[in-house]
Amino acid sequence: MSVNLRIPGPTPCDEDVLKAMSRQMINHRGPEFREILGRITVGLQEMFETKNDVLTMTSAGTGALESAVVNTLSPDDRVLCVSIGVFGDRFADIGTTYGASVEKLSFPQGTAADPAAVADALKKDASFKAVMVTHNETSTGVTNDLGAIAKAIRGVRPDILILVDAISSLGSVPLPIDAWDLDVVFTGSQKGWMVPPGMAMVAVSKRAWAAAETARIPRYYFDYKKAKSYLEKGETPWTPAVSVYFAMDVALVKLRKEGLANIHARHAKLGQFTRDGVKALGLQLLADERVASNTVTAVRVPDGVDGPELNKLMRTEYNTVLAGGQGPLTGKIFRIGHLGLVSQPDLQACLDALKLALPRVGFTPTAAAAR
Repeated sequence: MSVNLRIPGPTPCDEDVLKAMSRQMINHRGPEFREILGRITVGLQEMFETKNDVLTMTSAGTGALESAVVNTLSPDDRVLCVSIGVFGDRFADIGTTYGASVEKLSFPQGTAADPAAVADALKKDASFKAVMVTHNETSTGVTNDLGAIAKAIRGVRPDILILVDAISSLGSVPLPIDAWDLDVVFTGSQKGWMVPPGMAMVAVSKRAWAAAETARIPRYYFDYKKAKSYLEKGETPWTPAVSVYFAMDVALVKLRKEGLANIHARHAKLGQFTRDGVKALGLQLLADERVASNTVTAVRVPDGVDGPELNKLMRTEYNTVLAGGQGPLTGKIFRIGHLGLVSQPDLQACLDALKLALPRVGFTPTAAAAR
């Protein structure tokens, strides 16, 4: 029996995507790779809904976070970081590590950022050069209303940089980059793209390119200007994870065929199915459903239940891998990923396993769970 991998990344991959990775290596400075990179770039621009430059880098998602900081900022630049969880905090920490003066605007775990509060923070301090924001916070299962946040930001500071962590949202939930006037937006191959980890993809606006001209934080591997100059030749500056590019080339064909509207609708349907199933078991969601993510659901661990023990039982005896809580939510929640290659039967199997496992760790599902 195959494992039901229900974490918010890495996500399962189609067999043809995995098969593509088993191809023999090619010259990453040769014509075949040039064609692959060209197809990937065009496909990503379509999926990102942008005419901005789209760059690819061999990196985990955190590398994309770091790249956004080092290519647009200088030491002591004032930055407002809108944080609703662990990954918002990580964005702030990276900025601080590189010498930026980061002010964190935090919201309670399980809630979304208030666009008006973001606007107010910008009104109080005209020195901010950039705003960092996480679109979809996987640590809490919350999706920020990024369109409203961007509109609020532009209403106060039309030319400020907006740097967006869209690692677990782009390609799964609506995020029209150009329509929302965003500057640096990035994602990772291991999320809704249904490709193994190893590729970070980033869209860079004209405003961000202008910032890169004056940014003084040192950079080398993650230098956007190098990446763009090599892309014009059909190459990457450094040796890429060639196998991951093979995989992305195949996955993008499938995703473009499905179409963005259908992809978004599929994730919305599966997100609602998961939330309804969790509540039917008598469990509580962490996030208010009005802002609940359609890529990952955070569930409160019931009183008297050992969260890590539940996760262990699900993994060892029910072949289902859940994600635990992170940071201050460690042991207090578990998370069910439903992005990328996932179906309703996959999620139903997860819910059925929970129904069996919960009584064994001290919680009895409610009668509502009967079907």
